[in-house]
Amino acid sequence: MASTSNSNKMQKLASIDAQLRLLVPSKVSEDDKLVEYDALLLDRFLDILQDLHGEDLKETVQECYELSAEYEGKNDPKKLEELGNVLTSLDPGDSIVVAKAFSHMLNLANLAEEVQIAYRRRIKLKKGDFVDENSATTESDIEETLKRLVVDLNKSPEEVFDALKNQTVDLVFTAHPTQSVRRSLLQKHGRIRNCLAQLYGKDISPDDKQELDEALQREIQAAFRTDEIRRTQPTPQDEMRAGMSYFHETIWKGVPKFLRRVDTALKNIGINERVPYNAPLIQFSSWMGGDRDGNPRVTPEVTRDVCLLARLMAANLYYSQIEDLMFELSMWRCSDELRVRAEELHRSSRRDAKHYIEFWKQVPPNEPYRVILGDVRDKLYQTRERSRQMLSHGISDIPVEATFTNIEQFLEPLELCYRSLCSCGDQPIADGSLLDFLRQVSTFGLSLVRLDIRQESDRHTDAIDAITKYLEIGSYREWSEEQKQEWLLSELRGKRPLFGLDLPKTEEIADVLDTFHVIAELPADSFGAYIISMATTPSDVLAVELLQRECHVKQPLRVVPLFEKLADLEAAPAALARLFSIDWYRNRINGKQEVMIGYSDSGKDAGRFSAAWQLYKAQEELIKVAKQFGVKLTMFHGRGGTVGRGGGPTHLAILSQPPETIHGSLRVTVQGEVIEKSFGEEHLCFRTLQRFTAATLEHGMHPPVSPKPEWRALMDEMAVVATEEYRSIVFKEPRFVEYFRLVSELAYSHS
Repeated sequence: MASTSNSNKMQKLASIDAQLRLLVPSKVSEDDKLVEYDALLLDRFLDILQDLHGEDLKETVQECYELSAEYEGKNDPKKLEELGNVLTSLDPGDSIVVAKAFSHMLNLANLAEEVQIAYRRRIKLKKGDFVDENSATTESDIEETLKRLVVDLNKSPEEVFDALKNQTVDLVFTAHPTQSVRRSLLQKHGRIRNCLAQLYGKDISPDDKQELDEALQREIQAAFRTDEIRRTQPTPQDEMRAGMSYFHETIWKGVPKFLRRVDTALKNIGINERVPYNAPLIQFSSWMGGDRDGNPRVTPEVTRDVCLLARLMAANLYYSQIEDLMFELSMWRCSDELRVRAEELHRSSRRDAKHYIEFWKQVPPNEPYRVILGDVRDKLYQTRERSRQMLSHGISDIPVEATFTNIEQFLEPLELCYRSLCSCGDQPIADGSLLDFLRQVSTFGLSLVRLDIRQESDRHTDAIDAITKYLEIGSYREWSEEQKQEWLLSELRGKRPLFGLDLPKTEEIADVLDTFHVIAELPADSFGAYIISMATTPSDVLAVELLQRECHVKQPLRVVPLFEKLADLEAAPAALARLFSIDWYRNRINGKQEVMIGYSDSGKDAGRFSAAWQLYKAQEELIKVAKQFGVKLTMFHGRGGTVGRGGGPTHLAILSQPPETIHGSLRVTVQGEVIEKSFGEEHLCFRTLQRFTAATLEHGMHPPVSPKPEWRALMDEMAVVATEEYRSIVFKEPRFVEYFRLVSELAYSHS
């Protein structure tokens, strides 16, 4: 909200005069603009409040606002007492309206401030005008980073290009209950921000401003009339749809736009090549519908549904663009390779396709690119419809052969078009929408996102225990770690099936096994990693490998142990060393391993300071172990949005990781509570992609210096003290639970 020192000024500006100044072109300072936009939003809202609830309630809200501002500004206890008297005099119905009004007013003030911050950031980036080195490091875009690497750090442009095209940032979307704002409200807030942002534009006519003012009033009233709390709990499918909506709205078009900016930045440092369309610069994964750790609502059926839904969404997005590409590639000159393919397709194609909007009649052979793309469109249509039928009915009458089943099939005709255009002297055309489309296919594949599966290690132990009892060889759970490893490895090296349909199963064990059956049933590119929570021993990893084999997963998911609590982080390097010491496992992973570290649980366990330091040390030791065994280790950072869950400025957070722990490969969660802030609008999506890419590149090419020994000793000492103090309150203070309940909501309403 605007600072309280400006509150009186804001009240004065919240008038017809302020409105008139906004509705005609004028010159005002940036600070005045923020005050005026605050004032305009406040005034519009108060008018709406009066229309809906009467002048008396509007005046009550204004009185509460003024008393609050006076108390905050002067710290006058009398004003606080007056405010209390006003609020206690209200009946329950009016109290609810007043509370909602203030919540809405704060939201509007925040929106005005966000628009102002974004505007200032754009101006500073345009001018290269940063207050200090830290803000430059935090806010710099990809172009600034490339220039800094070449000019300040003496890296050659070729070195930068090589590092950039070989690095990968995988952003993993999660659903999270701390995202407390409904999607309906988020969209309305976005439209309010858009209206305010347009008021910054130059050459806007008075009529345009008048229409923006009317649009503001509509959106403000619509937001106020929308229930802030969702009254029914969302299903995992609902959460997935909400998360995937960002792909429709910003990410789908944002990725090729960002990659074009990378091309431009490379050109500005002397590289006259584009980033290859199949360079894995940005990847997307998801936990929505796959994270079953402690969530009984995520069932095998849910996992199957969200995978099919994601594939349906992907096919639909591609399908919506393919006709635009057909319009663009109207030229007749092509390579012999493409012409032969086009003639074959033309002879075998159907005459009419009345279900298409454009190009529904047979494309003539003198438009060879359209013939090729027409066949791509046919397969996309069938791919989409098959996913729709599988999602709705569990079966489909569309044969698999009529669809795209892997990304190579999809890319092949597009690559053929690209090669042909380049060979005929039409590379500028090839590097237009076709290149964007190729980059989208390479980034999103046929599954839009890859779904990670997460399950707690004890659930796998229960499943294996049921199998060993069924085989009458004892209780797996009661075996020592050495016995577990010996048996698991003997079975992994063998080929005999371990159980049949008559295996006695509890509901929980059936859920675990059915999850693996779903993984086996669906296309392999639907999935990413299989993450094991509370993983502490090599047998935890080997158990998942065995269950994948027993459930006939043809392309097994990579298995990722998750280390969360302080003791687990301390023991993680030794556990990984024991795992890498197993010959069978080293051969299985082919020199690559992923490890996830949890920021939230470690912070809850030991306090933020100690957790951060242990996370730092654990990464250093894990990298040493991986190097010892010749394994490339990818760290998967389970960070949240709040400080307590590992949140912080993205760029600086990445740059502060220990040396050699990223090395061009980064996976990080984008928690549900920060997805809107990272991808809610086009400019936010663009900036998020820039920050992750630039920071990952800079960390790899200019890693931070390792702390001095004396600093390490001091940090160790401070961490011990911090942990003791934290636990003395959270775990040992008997009044803490009562206090926590008083200051926290006891029940959560999903929204």
